[in-house]
This record gives sequence, C-alpha cells and structure tokens, in this order.
Amino acid sequence: MTGRAKTILTGRRERMERILDRKLLAPKAGADTPIPDETREHLLSEAHDLYWNELEWEHITDEEALEDGPLVELTFPGLLAYVRGLLLDEVMPDALSPANPRPQVVADLLGFLAERIVSLEENLDGDDASEPEKLQRELAMTSELIDRVLYLYHDLSTQEVEFVESAQAAT
Repeated sequence: MTGRAKTILTGRRERMERILDRKLLAPKAGADTPIPDETREHLLSEAHDLYWNELEWEHITDEEALEDGPLVELTFPGLLAYVRGLLLDEVMPDALSPANPRPQVVADLLGFLAERIVSLEENLDGDDASEPEKLQRELAMTSELIDRVLYLYHDLSTQEVEFVESAQAAT
C-alpha cells in the first residue's frame, strides 16, 4: 500500500476516534490465525470482484441514485455482506462449522479501497480525465464504502455510526 493510501486510512480512523473520543480497536477474533497466502489472495480476489461488479451494475442501472448520490449500502450490498462474513466471530449453535473470522482480508480490502481512491483522484487531476462525472461518482462511492467497511471492521454500534455520520455532516 502506498503512503498516500495509508494516510487516507489513518486519517479516517483518527477522525472517527476524535468524534467518538475513544481508540478504535482492531478485531481480535482470527487476527492471530495464519491464513495461507493462496487462501488470502482468493478471499481478497472475491472482494475485488464484488466491488467491481457492484460498481459496474450501478453505472449500468443507476438504480440506487438519489438526490445526494447513490446509497453505498444499496450499491454494495454483496461486498458489505461479504465483509460481515469475513468478520463473523459467532455462529448459531446448530451451525455446521465454527466461525472463522478473517480480519486480515478485510484489512487488505481497506488497502485496496484506499489505493482505488488514490487512483481515482489522480485520474481526476490528470489532463486526460475522461468521464469526470463518472470518476467523481466512483470516488464518492468508494470513499463512503471505506467508512462503511471501517465501521464493520472496528465493530461500531449503530448509535456510534449515526454519531460519526452526524458529526461528519456538520463539518
């Protein structure tokens, strides 16, 4: 991950910590469990595919567009469900297999999304920015998606998410 992408993620986390007045904790469940490189790459590849497919579907259909732009929860439902699954640390008693959280893959996904923001910003700033409105929408959706994934990764409650979002809207 580039320095700029790291700065984006660090800045988002620090802003949330300031608003919530507490340190954000990384998931403990599964964090120390090693993941074979092949498995990790496969799981991350699935997340990439969900991102690209859902983003393209939004471009084709413009289904989730509202006055203020598309709703990230409706634009990326599969990806957000996948992230919740990767962070799942508890299953029903009658589940056929135990919970197997993979927070490392979610951290990798956050790096990918931050790199995507860097790429979109560079494309928008470039002389050959084709379809600037499309790039701007992608930038806004990906930026909001990072926040949504961070909320899940750091296990923010519904009230904390609402508090963070209202504080951000006020600035």
